[in-house]
Amino acid sequence: MEIILLERIEKLGTIGDVVTVKDGYARNFLLPNKKALRANDANRKVFDANRAKIEADNASRRGEAEVHSKDVEGRSVVLIRASSNAGHLYGSVSVRDIVDALNADGANLQKAMIVLERPIKTIGVFDVKVALHPEVAVMVKVNVARSTDEAEQQAQGVDVIKAMFEDEAAADAATEFEAGNGEDLEAEAPAPAAEEPAAEDSDEA
Repeated sequence: MEIILLERIEKLGTIGDVVTVKDGYARNFLLPNKKALRANDANRKVFDANRAKIEADNASRRGEAEVHSKDVEGRSVVLIRASSNAGHLYGSVSVRDIVDALNADGANLQKAMIVLERPIKTIGVFDVKVALHPEVAVMVKVNVARSTDEAEQQAQGVDVIKAMFEDEAAADAATEFEAGNGEDLEAEAPAPAAEEPAAEDSDEA
């Protein structure tokens, strides 16, 4: 389907561009959200007649988003989740989880602004894009951890899963060393000396 863009759409174009997209994408997202118009003669005339207003409204929203971005950019939120020893979450972190955490910190965002290509399914620190406007985007950090202590370590750049495995490996090595050392000591211990039989007195005839 051919459409006329009413705002900038990443990887498609900007205001006024006529582009071809899949029918489902147009019907289910672009058209109902008023991000585009069907590219027919009637809509071309409507767009041309209102282009100045559309561009002015877009510029106004962009300015508001730029002001808002100063309060959002660089924010970091902590989400405490249960996970396996390998760091895989029992469940996942969704867009709703992220936006709720950010809004609890005063970010004033909507779900549609969070750009999450796939749910977060492991612990760690993740950079997440926030699109405040089609032309204004910032990054925030989402720190997913099993405890506040681990979250603090991750914030300082520590890979807690790697550190945990290293600690376990060191503990296992120490246990094996102690066990092996004990066996060596037993092997090296001198055997008790055999007692020599007492000499018998011989009677002279």
